[in-house]
Amino acid sequence: MNFKKETLLNGLRIITAPMKDNPAIMVLVMVETGSNYETKAENGLSHFLEHMCFKGTTNRPKVTDIAKELDGLGAQNNAFTSNEFTGYYAKAAKKHFSKLFEIISDLYLNPTLPIDDIEKERGVILEEINMYEDLPQRKVGYVLSELMYGNVPAGRSILGTRENIKKFSRRDFVNYRSKHYVASKTIVIVAGDISERAVLKEVKKNFHNISKDRKLSRSVVNEKQKSPGLLIHKKKTDQTHMIMAFRAYNAKDKRIPALTLLAEILGQGMSSRLFHKLRDEMGACYYVRAENDGGTDHGIFAISVGVNVSRTKEVTKVILEECRKLSKAPISDEELQKVKEHYVGHLYLGLETTDSVAEFYAVQEIITGKLKNLQELEKNIRKVTAKNIMRVAADIFRDDKLNLAIVGSITDKNDLKKVLSFK
Repeated sequence: MNFKKETLLNGLRIITAPMKDNPAIMVLVMVETGSNYETKAENGLSHFLEHMCFKGTTNRPKVTDIAKELDGLGAQNNAFTSNEFTGYYAKAAKKHFSKLFEIISDLYLNPTLPIDDIEKERGVILEEINMYEDLPQRKVGYVLSELMYGNVPAGRSILGTRENIKKFSRRDFVNYRSKHYVASKTIVIVAGDISERAVLKEVKKNFHNISKDRKLSRSVVNEKQKSPGLLIHKKKTDQTHMIMAFRAYNAKDKRIPALTLLAEILGQGMSSRLFHKLRDEMGACYYVRAENDGGTDHGIFAISVGVNVSRTKEVTKVILEECRKLSKAPISDEELQKVKEHYVGHLYLGLETTDSVAEFYAVQEIITGKLKNLQELEKNIRKVTAKNIMRVAADIFRDDKLNLAIVGSITDKNDLKKVLSFK
């Protein structure tokens, strides 16, 4: 799976991922901004702005104009906001490529941000906040961010606070957008049965008026911790939803392949160690997973699980013990081979569609600044040794990198804190 990248003189980046004979074309426009770029007063603005870009443009004044036109193409479309980027996309049959590209470009470049729709959308955003507050598996992620980073951008919710959502003015949207939606922070990605030449033609036609203002940076995430961290959001639930997380590495770090396989060993697949131990042997959970999340300047290795409240302490001890084992002894050649095949297999399976391929390259571009195809990623995974994994485990499975975030009916915090240690 190959790609072609070109950077225009104004700094706008274009990535074309040809997928011969694929019937669908995916157009994705990404901008390097998200909640990590916001001040405290701006928290939630990136996500709110994402919503507002669909509320009408200079060429399509009504909110229904964009929806009807995309529906008329048989397109799938949406947008998303994260800590470090915001994306707008549409996917349709390849015969609609030019029109699809023009529509996505229009909503990205020319939103009118009507005051009436801002007022209506406040209620939508507030209900979205309420929805996630009622979903413990989602809420616990925000609890973890607060625990690990505190009152700085990386520790705040992408959705923002209710207070901020209620007070944002149209001027706030205009100012924020003018600072960040500029050529040097914009990436256009197209995946499908299309040529680089055709993509460049559409970019030059539709993006010629994009702002050329300078690219604004953001504050760097500072990692500070001396002892295990614990934060509990008390909520009456049938389960304790918890994330045990360790401060790890940014996405550019050479140890990422070893860390990726460490996640495979612990909590990826039904034969992973934690799935076998917690579900098959103990019957203590329905879901458990481990994953590595590397950002531009920081990273988290996280283990997520939902258990009965009465077994929270027991499961915490078991997870710590399984982590400790991996830092003390190398895994067998048989297990190493298994996790490599599982990861590589799912890597390829996960990139069968144009939308997954477009997002794959877009995220790489923003988070690492260096694109790698599947063969390069597979090669790096194949080179990892059992000793590499053990070294990484020993480096991150330590008390000064250990954190536990919980949503549930935990009454005795001190009792849980006593077992939260590798000592």
